Amino acid sequence: MRRIQIRLVLLVVMMLPLCGLADTHALPDWLGKHCVGCSDRGAGKTGVYILEKGEESLLGRAWLTQNAERTIDVQYFIWSSDNIGTLAAERLLRAAERGVRVRVLVDDTLIEADDKTLLLLSAHPNAHIRIYNPNLRVGVNFWERMGNAFTKFRSVNQRMHDKTAIFDGAAGITGGRNMADEYFDFDHEYNFRDRDVLLLGPAVADMSENFEEFWNSEFAHPVENLLQHLGRDLSKEEVAKKSRELHAYAANPRNFKPHIRKAIAAAPRKFPEIVDAMSWESVAFISDIPGKNSGKFGLEGGGESTEQLINAVRNAKFSILIQSPYLIMPKGGIELFKELVDRGVRIRISTNSLASTDNIQAFSGYHGQRKKLLEAGVELYEFKPYPAIRNTLIERYPRLAEFNPIFAIHAKSMVIDDRLVFIGTFNLDPRSANLNTEVGMLTDSPQLASQLAESIELDIDPANSWQTTLDFNPDSEVGRLKRMRVWLNGLLPLDPVL
Repeated sequence: MRRIQIRLVLLVVMMLPLCGLADTHALPDWLGKHCVGCSDRGAGKTGVYILEKGEESLLGRAWLTQNAERTIDVQYFIWSSDNIGTLAAERLLRAAERGVRVRVLVDDTLIEADDKTLLLLSAHPNAHIRIYNPNLRVGVNFWERMGNAFTKFRSVNQRMHDKTAIFDGAAGITGGRNMADEYFDFDHEYNFRDRDVLLLGPAVADMSENFEEFWNSEFAHPVENLLQHLGRDLSKEEVAKKSRELHAYAANPRNFKPHIRKAIAAAPRKFPEIVDAMSWESVAFISDIPGKNSGKFGLEGGGESTEQLINAVRNAKFSILIQSPYLIMPKGGIELFKELVDRGVRIRISTNSLASTDNIQAFSGYHGQRKKLLEAGVELYEFKPYPAIRNTLIERYPRLAEFNPIFAIHAKSMVIDDRLVFIGTFNLDPRSANLNTEVGMLTDSPQLASQLAESIELDIDPANSWQTTLDFNPDSEVGRLKRMRVWLNGLLPLDPVL
């Protein structure tokens, strides 16, 4: 039934005039007082604010976590044990300690916290942690991991790529960012140029419904069930000690910088500015079902997010502007693009260069298709590892400049015909199309389209990207060893899982 509802919402989104789906009077008092007039401005629409800067996206999450009164539900593909990951865990624990019900759902593949830490955090009565599709990491020993990798190949490759954070069921953030330093411009060696979106209003209810579906699915396993053997040995003293350690870590100025604390404290003054800058739209929140791929078509088969985005692309009239960190066209993708170009649709794609990418295997897939894409008439722009735009994206850049980190595209966004906007988690590759569950926001808004297009076009400016042609590509900007790794990976039959 929810899938039918999503299709109906999408149909509404694609038509003008658009009608409201709900009212924004449901905003909790703590949020409503910073959003004066939202109900009048929204008139049943969803408030949309694009979070281009990592620090701004981090501060938004921190302030909303600090102020939520009833519930916080978060869903991530990656949760690292670095500075950002640890600070996020501490903030959520603080919320639980003041009575907020906190639920955390993380994919099994790239969660870095050790088993005991997961148990200690989930020991609080208001904190609940579940692991999605646990067959590689949590509660799995080495030999089980190896066995699963060979005997459950399709299942092992079905990952939850969703990234959502929902506060009191009223405010939500989704987009490309995982919970790790590099997604918020805090890493000293490598950072992502990423994009999130803050939502207020009806679309957040759809986000919450999606979270509930995943939380209650057969794929979501409580950590205490996965780690029963450890849980039996935990003491109250260990739990209390872990809480004290986390709070001490967050209190250390070396970990949680004073200027960051100051920015969070100033958020109540900043939030009305964000509200004023919001675009109030009819928004479709698109999402896949847990599991996504039934196996009927092997590693292919698609999902709801794939279907919705293909339909949006297929109906383009004159322009498509895409930003994706990984560019490996699923089956039939290049043919579709050629068909669109032939009927006059201009297609431009911003992606990573070999010099900027964090994923050699994915780049090898793109490397094998690049000539075909160009021959189909697609314009390709490959991001530079030291783009000029980093000076403006990072407000604290002077502090980071001494380390001179590499930057890479991680944003997943699309603008069609100067009005249809997608921002979410979907990469333009077979894994997102067929295996990973994905989420995102889709809306018909010339205002947001103009804003997003301006941002992506800045990324493809010559100061920030190389334009790749049939006569030129920037692979020569890297050493022979990295190019050799691309060539070797290209020999492997990995395209379906890239």
